[in-house]
Amino acid sequence: MRRMPPARMGTVLDMTDDSDLPPPSDRGLAVVTGASTGIGRAFAEILASEGFDLVIAADEGLIHDVADDLRVTGRRVTSVHVDLSAGVGVEHLHEVAMAQPGPVTVGILNAAIGVHGRFDEADIEAQLRLIDLNVRSTVHLASLLTRDMVMRAQGRLLLVSSIAGKGPGPGHATYAASKAFVHSFAEAIRHELRGTGVCVTSLLPGPTDTAFFERAGMQHTKVAQGPKDSAETVARQGFDALMAGKDQVVAGAARNRVQAAGAGLVPDPLAAGFAARQTQEDDDTVAEDRGRSKG
Repeated sequence: MRRMPPARMGTVLDMTDDSDLPPPSDRGLAVVTGASTGIGRAFAEILASEGFDLVIAADEGLIHDVADDLRVTGRRVTSVHVDLSAGVGVEHLHEVAMAQPGPVTVGILNAAIGVHGRFDEADIEAQLRLIDLNVRSTVHLASLLTRDMVMRAQGRLLLVSSIAGKGPGPGHATYAASKAFVHSFAEAIRHELRGTGVCVTSLLPGPTDTAFFERAGMQHTKVAQGPKDSAETVARQGFDALMAGKDQVVAGAARNRVQAAGAGLVPDPLAAGFAARQTQEDDDTVAEDRGRSKG
């Protein structure tokens, strides 16, 4: 079974003997980023159950355990521990995918991080890394995958945006802007790629029950304490939209579709005020957490 090491400049791919692996899938290969937890892992599970071979990537070693779990489906699964915020990491992941016996027919570009706080007070290096991962790596990997897909006149690409990108996002301004970019980018390249055999879909989840809020330092915010959709529901709706060739899908509960639709009708200053209230820390939640830590 294949486990690819963290990407470094000059990495040599570990071409392990394939004699003990199942034959390549007729459905081709799916590449999923951010696949160790949450929406990315849910996508990987769906794709494996639907008969796709997988190359799954994340910036933590847990990705190898996920690959072990997915192999019970009988599919070929290659795990890559890699930092996609660096260009060398994106190129390494693409090299691993190209080294597989089957063509990449599906790409799920899900890897992303958040940064919480007022812009002038939030760590600038963390915000720049967010841009590198959420924006730069998305463009880089999409470019590499779509060129191969266009040459074969076949492929489907799903980019994970967010309803947070539908308007200004005080409290996580860089994150919201990055997701606005991803959605606009997905819609634009979808139009450009018409007639090539390559389809692009933008997935816009609402608040989802994953580790995102804690990792972004948003676990005490009102949005983090509110209702959430399951990662499995979001991924299933995204997969169905991708297979149906839809341009976009707002996944999860009806409240997400209402919020996404309303964002285009409300003046930006009003939308910013609403979003700011959602990313404020909930005083009661902060007090409860502090009380537990003292106990």
